Amino acid sequence: MAPQRLLLLFIFLFYFSSFPSTARFITGPSSPTDLVSDGISTVKNPPFLSLKPLFSAEESCEQTYGFLPCTTTVLGNLFLIIVYGYLMFLAATYLSNGSELLLEILGPGIVGGLFLPILGALPDAMLILVSGLSGTAETAQDQVSVGMGLLAGSTVMLLTVIWGSCVVVGRCDIRDSVAVDGTITKGFHLTETGVSTDIWTCYAASIMAISVIPFVIVQVPQVLNSTSGRHLAVLIALIISVSMLVSYCVYQVFQPWIQRRRLAFAKHKHVISGILRHLKKQAFGKLLTEDGEPNTEIIRKLFETIDENRDGHLSPSELKALIIGIRFEEIDFDKDDAVMKVMADFDTSLDSYIQEEEFVKGITKWINEAKQTGGAYLEPNAGTFKFIDQFHQQTKREHALLGSEEQSDEVVEHVENPRWISFKAVLMLLVGTLIAAAFADPLVDAVDNFSTATSIPSFFISFIALPLATNSSEAVSAIIFATRKKQRTASLTFSELYGAVTMNNVLCLSVFLALVYVRGLTWDFSSEVLVILIVCIVMGAFASFRTTFPLWTCSIAYILYPFSLALVYVLDYVFGWS
Repeated sequence: MAPQRLLLLFIFLFYFSSFPSTARFITGPSSPTDLVSDGISTVKNPPFLSLKPLFSAEESCEQTYGFLPCTTTVLGNLFLIIVYGYLMFLAATYLSNGSELLLEILGPGIVGGLFLPILGALPDAMLILVSGLSGTAETAQDQVSVGMGLLAGSTVMLLTVIWGSCVVVGRCDIRDSVAVDGTITKGFHLTETGVSTDIWTCYAASIMAISVIPFVIVQVPQVLNSTSGRHLAVLIALIISVSMLVSYCVYQVFQPWIQRRRLAFAKHKHVISGILRHLKKQAFGKLLTEDGEPNTEIIRKLFETIDENRDGHLSPSELKALIIGIRFEEIDFDKDDAVMKVMADFDTSLDSYIQEEEFVKGITKWINEAKQTGGAYLEPNAGTFKFIDQFHQQTKREHALLGSEEQSDEVVEHVENPRWISFKAVLMLLVGTLIAAAFADPLVDAVDNFSTATSIPSFFISFIALPLATNSSEAVSAIIFATRKKQRTASLTFSELYGAVTMNNVLCLSVFLALVYVRGLTWDFSSEVLVILIVCIVMGAFASFRTTFPLWTCSIAYILYPFSLALVYVLDYVFGWS
């Protein structure tokens, strides 16, 4: 259906653009003494009209590529913006769907970490690129504001409107400071409903906040009111931006491996805490002396109870029987792998057996580690130390914050017809890339012409309208994903939003800075940079130090969007900031 709709749009586009029309307008009086107007004035510059006619055939415009339609009228350019915007939306949709299909085959490693973020930012990067390559340096300087408007608008929209909407549609009941998957009984309660994410989402938010460093660097000469250092500042910011882009892609490639290692370590800590709790129960609370130190005599007696065949050492089978008998209900893990790791902690002689002295030293080491984590304080009215239970609760929470290992699977198995899916994915990515490359320049020209026809600054058109075209598919996908109301899906949703903004801040900004440096353009976007800094730092700091977001937090995001637009207007067109 998409090609048919596209064909209809083109037919209507050419018909609309070739339809001749003229208009006759009544202007203000030519002189204060005129009492009656015949509808035709000889005044060249009417004092009361600033907009060009809605329809006019008298002025000419330059066709993009020599054949695409163009117009100087308000409605004509508005129509072109809608059509070309839809085509950019189509390109973003093809890129998004093709990336997801490719991810099904190859997993999150290089594809999810490198290609997907770049492809997601490709439409924005294309628009920024063509906005700075058009015509002479003077023309590029005029049109480059479209690219900056798109960059700022995309960042602000993702972190405000889309972020807040994901909180609203993904909310669940909050119990013990954590959103319960799939449970929503409290409606729109501002504090008792919300979403929860994993610790990796916090890391993504922190990276996003750090990615604004190039904006700060390029803005330093503006703050110091220095004109001589602006070109150098752009070069330094460009180098740092490219370096951060490479570092971010490398991190994304290795992030699944890092996540698996962290999950494995968290599970091992969970096994340690479970064994300590079990031994504490077996020792009737006497695992520690009165001063909180490990009770070696009790530990030796526990060794004897575990050593079923009384041969003076623990074999892997006896250790496995102990682990199975504890019945870890909170997590699912490989019992054989757990035995191997516990053996590695205890078996210092490397003979594949745990001797009594090795057992005592190993348990003592575990107790001291738990004491550092949980704090050695007495249970009220019990006279026994509580830090082992505290250690166990903390390991459970750490594992929960790390999320499910389903997110870190390197290769997706059991995919039917992988060859066809791969071909379809590559075809969709190719089509999306071609559409974005072909229609980015016409869209920028239409925005610039519409700005000229209406006297509305092109920045505001690109700030509000263009992000809807280039990010709408990503936004709709994020909101639909959030409606599944699970911690895992919420984590993925917000991580993708933070990742998209990070890629805007490093990839799109790198393209923008390269254009400014190579073409010798002037960097005069102080207010826009300030808006990006405020939104990224506020939302980044907000999301870096918490994993649960009650419903009331969406109000912060929603307020930031009109605030950002108003701030740019006031600074640029009231105080004349540049």
